[in-house]
Amino acid sequence: MRWSERQRAMLRVMGIRLFGPEVAAPAPPPVTTPPIPAPPPRVAVAATDHSALASASAPRPSKEGFAQRAPASTSPARTAAVVQEIATLDWAALREAVASCRACALCESRQQTVFGVGHPHAHWMIVGEAPGEQEDRQGEPFVGLAGQLLDNMLQAIGLTRAEAPPERQVYIANTLKCRPPKNRNPEPAETATCAPFLERQIALVQPRIILAMGRFAAQALLASSEPLGKLRGRAHAWRGVPVIVTYHPAYLLRTPADKARAWEDLCLAATLVKPG
Repeated sequence: MRWSERQRAMLRVMGIRLFGPEVAAPAPPPVTTPPIPAPPPRVAVAATDHSALASASAPRPSKEGFAQRAPASTSPARTAAVVQEIATLDWAALREAVASCRACALCESRQQTVFGVGHPHAHWMIVGEAPGEQEDRQGEPFVGLAGQLLDNMLQAIGLTRAEAPPERQVYIANTLKCRPPKNRNPEPAETATCAPFLERQIALVQPRIILAMGRFAAQALLASSEPLGKLRGRAHAWRGVPVIVTYHPAYLLRTPADKARAWEDLCLAATLVKPG
């Protein structure tokens, strides 16, 4: 019996050549295809689980990766991997990361984040504490009466927040980028979680002097628990950058008698700025 055409096709597929008289081959057993199991049911993943997914993927996530970080109640401080990621961002990516950040509970009550303003390579960098109601509404640090007083203080030593060369235009940022509810004091976990953003801003600006305004700004920059009265009046350093501690303008509005001491702090800071 000759090979059937179906048998010939199967032998060719198997790589077997036919020689000599063709002998009938037994019919192949029917080919059965195992049933394909149904896919498992989809399980909804909570938003806080995305941080684990992000850390297991690419080493530098997109800005959405920062938006999916777990709240501070779960992880009170940034992980080393996230800190390293933030330390590589340029100005545009850093601003986007701040705007989309949901790493602590402050994101639930904010109107918007308060990133910072000023010359990107300013000689002077002003660091405040946390945004207030007006800052939260306008998205800019030091506005309202406290901002007007700061502008007057800067003008007195030849500085401005308006557009100017880097030796005259300051850069202003806060330790926290979101307003605490009812303007309460920043919590340590919130300051620790937000610290990499401020550190990256300082690294990008590369200021010649940092003016820390208020107790929480000073303590955050200097990793100190000393009261402001003991920190002011002398030079400190943040990673080699001189730091002068002074009163927050909002405090000076309530206690105008200390404006003379604040003026002393500004004059001390001016002596530490290297020309050129």
